[in-house]
Amino acid sequence: MMWFTADLHFGHSSILSKMNRPFETLERMNQGLIAAINERVAPSDSLYVLGDFAYQTTAENARRLREQITCEHVHLIRGNHDDSWSTGAGAGIFETEQDYLEIAPGYARGHKLVLFHYPIMSWNGKRRDAIALHGHVHSKGSTNNERNRERGILRYDVGVDANNYAPVSLTEVLKFFEGAQSHSRME
Repeated sequence: MMWFTADLHFGHSSILSKMNRPFETLERMNQGLIAAINERVAPSDSLYVLGDFAYQTTAENARRLREQITCEHVHLIRGNHDDSWSTGAGAGIFETEQDYLEIAPGYARGHKLVLFHYPIMSWNGKRRDAIALHGHVHSKGSTNNERNRERGILRYDVGVDANNYAPVSLTEVLKFFEGAQSHSRME
């Protein structure tokens, strides 16, 4: 199974107050996010982190946190905060690292997925119902995702702030857009 998340910000103490995250301390946030991943994602599944895995932390700490995630196939789509720790000792802690990725999971219901840290206005396959997954904007709750669906925009914020601090599955994303008519197709 495929899973998606973004904007974990492991090691970033200011994110607690900036985003009003419901954790008392940085360590509780780190452990809470790891627990949510490990509860949902099986070791043999694939987890795509769409940017900002860690921030204001050392490469060694990022590696230690990654090693606590039991999923064996963790892929990083780099975000704006991943450069500071992902070189040197932080290099190679993910199965793959890239800036952008297109995947077609068996063309599940005809959908291709476009993975990027940033929300973009247009993406490859948009007119053919490709779904863009992103992070970066730290949406609070599902309001932005619901608004996109109502407007026929097949773009979904997989960030933890928008998804109850847990990853979302491919099945959940496809179900979320089930019956939604892409505005791009109507043009």
